[in-house]
Amino acid sequence: MMIQQGISLQEYNTFGIDAQCNTALFIESKDDVHNHRHALSKAIILGGGSNILLTKSQYDIVAINQISHIEICKENREDVIVSIGSGKNWHETVLWAIDHHLGGIENLSLIPGTVGAGPIQNIGAYGCELKDVLVGLDFYDFDLQAWRYMSVSDCHLGYRDSIFKHELKNKGFIGTVYLRLTKEGYHQVNTQYSALQSYLSEKNIDIPNIEEVSNAVIAVRQSKLPNWKELGNAGSFFKNPVIHCHQLQHLQEDYPKIPSYPIDTQTAKVPAAWLIQECGFKGVKRGAVGCYKYQPLVIVNHGGGSGEDVINLKNEIQIAVYDRFQIQLQPEVTIL
Repeated sequence: MMIQQGISLQEYNTFGIDAQCNTALFIESKDDVHNHRHALSKAIILGGGSNILLTKSQYDIVAINQISHIEICKENREDVIVSIGSGKNWHETVLWAIDHHLGGIENLSLIPGTVGAGPIQNIGAYGCELKDVLVGLDFYDFDLQAWRYMSVSDCHLGYRDSIFKHELKNKGFIGTVYLRLTKEGYHQVNTQYSALQSYLSEKNIDIPNIEEVSNAVIAVRQSKLPNWKELGNAGSFFKNPVIHCHQLQHLQEDYPKIPSYPIDTQTAKVPAAWLIQECGFKGVKRGAVGCYKYQPLVIVNHGGGSGEDVINLKNEIQIAVYDRFQIQLQPEVTIL
């Protein structure tokens, strides 16, 4: 394990916020986690820094997760279980799976961040979520001072939610993640989203394989979302709100074109991007930060923006959306 003193965290968060930290611990193995458990229990743990917003100018201890092994640990005729280090880049993991003809995560292509962030956020895109393929994970419990296995049911995964955002928040460290992926001949590709269907239709692909689905997802994401290396951002800043069907019916009276997606007989999901755009925030700039010109759900750092700048814009958006629609937007990004 490497330890550095007094470094900038700008290259370790996709928003590009230039916060400082007194001590940075670079975690390379599960042994590092156990041997430095006391420091880790007080640290902010970063993977790819892709779903966080740093709001302070100075942090004491920060751990950079670099546990990055990947291997098939079990298999049968139809599928395999893959063991993946939590510091492994997520998109590299998707490409590895496709290269090994393993399916199940192709719809999650190009999601920034690390594998360990996946269960915390229950990452999802284009009709798929991590819970669909997660078997379990190894969790280092700071109170027990030991590793313990947690099954997918133990993780309490919900919409962009998990036990790691609640009861186990800051209580431990995810070391290894286990995914069940399908073998060739047993893939179930998902192209239900119209954007994917349009892309595949343009390419004259009627029955796509997993690589073609991945390529479609990458193309669609690149057309809508900025590259964080060129324009700082943390992806979708807000969750898509879930509201009661009665409230949706009232809104439809005033806004007949409001898009919605039923969840069950009582609730429906409304796209946060539509709400934000209707309030006039698409492409808006507030100093060094703003809403992306092609996707208002993404708050961007044009350069030199601070965490406080982002928070101010976040608050402005939340107030405007609530005043107009009586819907309270909740951040998807973790605010530190």
